This record gives sequence, C-alpha cells and structure tokens, in this order.
Amino acid sequence: MAVHYCGLCRRTSFSGRRHLYSAAHRRRLREALARLQEEVAAARAAAAAAAADEDEEGDGGGAVRPYDPAEHDRRVWCLCCGRGVRRDGRRGGLALPQAGLLQHLAGAEHRRETARFWRENRAEAALRERFLVPAEEYERFAQALERALAAHQRREEERIRQMAAGIREAERRQRETVRAALQLQTEPELYAAPSVCSAPAGPERDFSRGAEQPGPSGMQTGPDLNWMESGQALTFIGHQETEGKGNVHTGAKPPWLTEEEEEGGSKQQIGPSYEEFLKQKEKQKLRKLPAERVGANFDHTSQTGDSWLPSFGRVWNHGRRWQSRHQFRTESGEKKRKR
Repeated sequence: MAVHYCGLCRRTSFSGRRHLYSAAHRRRLREALARLQEEVAAARAAAAAAAADEDEEGDGGGAVRPYDPAEHDRRVWCLCCGRGVRRDGRRGGLALPQAGLLQHLAGAEHRRETARFWRENRAEAALRERFLVPAEEYERFAQALERALAAHQRREEERIRQMAAGIREAERRQRETVRAALQLQTEPELYAAPSVCSAPAGPERDFSRGAEQPGPSGMQTGPDLNWMESGQALTFIGHQETEGKGNVHTGAKPPWLTEEEEEGGSKQQIGPSYEEFLKQKEKQKLRKLPAERVGANFDHTSQTGDSWLPSFGRVWNHGRRWQSRHQFRTESGEKKRKR
C-alpha cells in the first residue's frame, strides 16, 4: 500500500490518502481551522472598526497605540502557510493592532498556500473565503491607518507646542520674579545711603527707624545702619595677628602644606617598624598551631644555666647512664675554668 504522511495529524498512514477522509483527521482539521478563524475574524473586525471610525470623521485613535513589546510582539500561527505571522504592525514607537496579520491574509502568497492546503487536506471549499482578506478591504484599512497616523502626529505636535508654551510662560514668570527681587534689594540701599555719613538725632532718628521699608510686610530687606546710639564710639583694639605665624586670610601657607619640624631633627615614624611587623607575622603563624602543644608556653627570653638538663645527663651510646651525667659535669667544669 501507499505510505502517506499527514502534516496536520503528524503521523504516517499506510492506507494512502484514505486517511484524509478518516474521522480523526476531519476532527483535527476542524479544530485547527476554528483556532485560525478566530484570529482572522478579530483582524477583520479591527479593520472594519478602523474604516467605520474614519467614515464618522473620528481621530482614529483606536487604530494606533503606544508600542508595548509584551503585548504587541505576539505571533499568530498560520495553518495554511505553516509559519508564524506577527499580529500587530509597528511604526516607530507606535503599534498598529492587527496590521501585520491583515497584510499577510491579503497577500498573494497566503492565497496560494491556502488553495494548496485546502487541496491537500480535502477541506470544505465553502470555508476557504473566511480565511482570506480581499485586497479592497485591506486597502481601505491601510488608508484609514495612514490617516490615523497623521492625526496622531498632529496631536503630538500640538501637545509639544502646548508644553513649550507652558515652559516659556514659566521662564517669563521666573525672570519677572528675579527682576522684582533685585529692585527690592536696590531701593533700600538708596534710602539708607545718607545715614552712613551722619546719624540723625532726636525724633528724626526714631522716624527713620520706624519707617516701613518697601517689600513684604514683616521682613527686613536691608541692613539696619542706625543700630548704634548717637554719642557712642567703637574702641579699636588693633590688628590681632600671631607672632611669626599667619593664616590663610593673611596669605600664609595653610597648615596642611607646611612641614612640621620635629624635636631633635628626626622625623617621627608613622606606623609599626619592620621588626615589629616580623614579630607580628611570627605570632600569626603560631596562632595556627595547636594551643596545647608541647612547649607552647615556654619563655624563650629566660636565662638558663647548665642544670637545665634532665637528671640522666646527656645522651649516651655505651656505658652506664650516670656516667654520662658525671662526664657532662666534668666537661662543663673544665669549660668554666678555661673562661
């Protein structure tokens, strides 16, 4: 018998093309076409809504949306062509819902592959037109989409102009506020300039003190130059400078740039010496050894004499044990005499 492979069922049939008329194949074909028909119906509904919005002289805002990768990067599996198709189109930072799928359904390649799929799988011929989009319908959708893009661009330009006008207005108000503040600062200086030469006495002085200064109420906009009573004088105590040393205000070097002179002409060493570093390094090595080891608490700085040996004397190779002790004492006595 002839061997036939069905790509829809993904199985090999040894009964030839009779598999195409089997109940299992027809069931799978109906389920796959139903899923694709839902996507095609949604795309054609979006095209009809865009055309109706354009006929009613709307702005076409439903046909254009901000691009979101999580939402608009979805693909639809085309059963007839055997590949995935982008559902939404994209124009810069804008997403065009259903534009990619409609363009594919209206193309000549999809129409050709649909005819082949229907012929190979023995699908109902009356259902084929439901999976195709006429060229006239797609042309109306494309025109409505272009007008929607133009309207969106006009709205964006108008919004940018309004934002620019608001920024210019805010800058103008800021300049006016700064100019008014500078005028308030210069006027008190003009009024207080004569009082620097001679301080008024009597009621005139009280009147000038109690006069209201221009500017916000309750605020002093300039320095009060009449704070000192008439007849009082300030005492000059002379320039206070340290002998032999200056400061940064008199032009002297700052203290962090001057070299301090140490007593005795020697510079003080900063940090531990090299010998202390070696001692510390040896201590670090000893910390890794077991604390209960033999000789861990031995004091190496203590002075030891000749009596530090054990009672048996030295190591011997022949003779008796006590002979080595007497021999050591004899030799040590001779060494002491020689010294």
